[in-house]
Amino acid sequence: MTSTAIAATLLKPRIRLGAVVERVIGYAILVGVAVWILINFLDQPTQCFSVLLIGLNNGALYALVALGYTLVYGIIELINFAHGDLFMLGTVFSANFLVNWMGFDSPGVNATLALVLTFVVTMTFCALINMSAEFFAYRRLRRAPRLAPLITAVGLSFVFQNIGLKWNGSTPRQWNSVISTGGFTVGRVLIRYSLFVTLGVTAVLLLVLTYIVQRTRQGKAMRATAQDQDGARLMGVDVDRTISFTFALGGAMAGAAGVLSVQTLGQTRFDQGFQFGLIAFTAAVLGGIGNLLGAVVGGIFIGIIQAFNDGFPHGFGQEWSQSVVFTILILLMVFKPEGLFGTRTTEKV
Repeated sequence: MTSTAIAATLLKPRIRLGAVVERVIGYAILVGVAVWILINFLDQPTQCFSVLLIGLNNGALYALVALGYTLVYGIIELINFAHGDLFMLGTVFSANFLVNWMGFDSPGVNATLALVLTFVVTMTFCALINMSAEFFAYRRLRRAPRLAPLITAVGLSFVFQNIGLKWNGSTPRQWNSVISTGGFTVGRVLIRYSLFVTLGVTAVLLLVLTYIVQRTRQGKAMRATAQDQDGARLMGVDVDRTISFTFALGGAMAGAAGVLSVQTLGQTRFDQGFQFGLIAFTAAVLGGIGNLLGAVVGGIFIGIIQAFNDGFPHGFGQEWSQSVVFTILILLMVFKPEGLFGTRTTEKV
């Protein structure tokens, strides 16, 4: 027996023991979180259910932004850090378009039609910006070292943020919603109509994206490009157009999230995109980056956990909100780096 074989034999029990320890620690963390949630629900059930609804609403917004991250990463393996600030531009544009340009700031039939138009225009606006970023910046760096497009994405993030600063101002702006602020009560918990709008739009867009990727000719081109760009070119796929189309889809998701954010949260801030984008990226990684359903599930999961931490009677509080979110990301990278719906792959050399 060679020395390499002997070393491998001696290391096997240690590897197995390490895997068992990791699994035990992972299950212990899950049990601890479950006990914490149960204690809070038993103590203040009404407050906890209200917090859960807030988490669902915020999680759906994270999910839409996460879809943009996962689409772009899935096809060219680029972490588009400018995507969060694109979402911010979508919030500012949609608020100005609906309220200042069209003149609707209260619920009504005409306001609902105007909101539908705002979705279309804002999604188109953000799609065009994302396509322009891909054409003028990322396309020329496609063969460059991976650090180059990453730094470019960070630079674009600052560009978008400064545009938002000039457009929105340095202080948060409040906006009225054209979605009814009312709702209905179950027990003592108020369920707002806006929650159904947010979840409904997210579900519809997820279904549309899934259909495009899985059932259409353009979707086949996207999957072929994601697997092997050179091979896709040999098969007649226009790779540049396919990647541009993917950026357009991702931008449209950011635009939809921007409209819903203004209508449910009622606020725009020039620095909103940085924090929101990082949380949405965490959601995409949690679900398994490159997986559409995983991005939505990850976004809703992160939204709920963040709301639990901020609103539970026994929680860390809002000052620890970001720490909790990114602790989840760190733990995920340690115990399940491929994400909830991702598949573990090995890179052959």
